Amino acid sequence: MKLSRILSNENGVSRKQANQSIATGMVMVDGQRCSNASAEVSRFQQVTSHGKIIQQGAPARYLMLNKPAGYLSATRDAVHRTVMDLLPTEWCDDLHIAGRLDRATTGLLILTNDGNWSRNLTDPLTRVPKVYRVTTAYPLSPDTESRFAAGIWFAWEGLTTSPAVLEQLAHCEARLTIFEGRYHQVKRMFHAVGNRVTGLHRERVGDIVLPDDLPPGTYRHLSDSELQSVPHSRDSDSAMP
Repeated sequence: MKLSRILSNENGVSRKQANQSIATGMVMVDGQRCSNASAEVSRFQQVTSHGKIIQQGAPARYLMLNKPAGYLSATRDAVHRTVMDLLPTEWCDDLHIAGRLDRATTGLLILTNDGNWSRNLTDPLTRVPKVYRVTTAYPLSPDTESRFAAGIWFAWEGLTTSPAVLEQLAHCEARLTIFEGRYHQVKRMFHAVGNRVTGLHRERVGDIVLPDDLPPGTYRHLSDSELQSVPHSRDSDSAMP
């Protein structure tokens, strides 16, 4: 939201009065003077005018969760347990999921209340790699790697998937890297080559890696380096003088 609008909405002044306060250097954003009335200010930033707090600034949350099987990637459900049941109740109304996993799928799930940041993480144009460990019902066929690299035709969407990277780990186990997040994509890709996924675990999204010491059903906050690894993070939307 534009700085002048925040002042007029939250401080009960006219837009003209808000602009005057900004122009005279009486408005601070995150402790820095801002003289640009059109500056975009996120809800996570503090705004003061003449020393008075106009917008406190909500705490930004960025979490990774080691999702267990059996939990829905949803904020609420009338029947099934959701991943929100694994988080502090007071956070749940403000969080959303950045890249869902099927109910049976385990592994890295990212949750945040920062919509700009999560859009950059999940935007197909940024081609953020997503890495899965896959267990299959049948041994991998010799041509699976080349077929995934060429792309798999999805008739429902009328498109071919982007090239994917397959690393075979055992007869019925592989590590798959994809650069999209289409509906049931991994399962559909293996079905297209005559196989069936029996186990699916997400290990990594971009540079954010699920650590071995994070037990299933637990979470931790993302580090600064993990946050900054996502292109065009929320810092680019900060207010400027």
